[in-house]
Amino acid sequence: MHESQGQPRAALRPATPAALCTVLVHGAGDIAAVLDLARGRPVALLSAPGVAGNLGIAGFRAMLPPDAMTLAILDAADSPGHALAALRAGFKHVVLAPDVPGFDAVALLAGCTEARVLAAPPPALDLARVDTAKAAGRLHLARWLDLP
Repeated sequence: MHESQGQPRAALRPATPAALCTVLVHGAGDIAAVLDLARGRPVALLSAPGVAGNLGIAGFRAMLPPDAMTLAILDAADSPGHALAALRAGFKHVVLAPDVPGFDAVALLAGCTEARVLAAPPPALDLARVDTAKAAGRLHLARWLDLP
């Protein structure tokens, strides 16, 4: 256990490599816009809060290209059952509220599979506020991704 937070170390590892940008996506259009603009550069795709219980794990996974699964971050909100199901579905990064019963157990299981359970989502650009159909929106996203 980590002394200051009372959480397993598996839960405290960063969601993605430090230099990787994260974008909060709300649908297939957002995912396509990010991946098109990134042109092969790695980008973490964060689901909307609680998407595991709304759209569903399979629904979010279906929107992702297979090569994006290792960098996708699924938000399970306060549902350890959804977090476990996301890990079984192949997600390597899952957000779960740290105060829910079972957080430590889910984080421990995730660590056994080289996955990570995060107590909070990483900082991300929320595409709900960015119109990627417009040049200004694409420019804003490109700046967030640190693209030339």
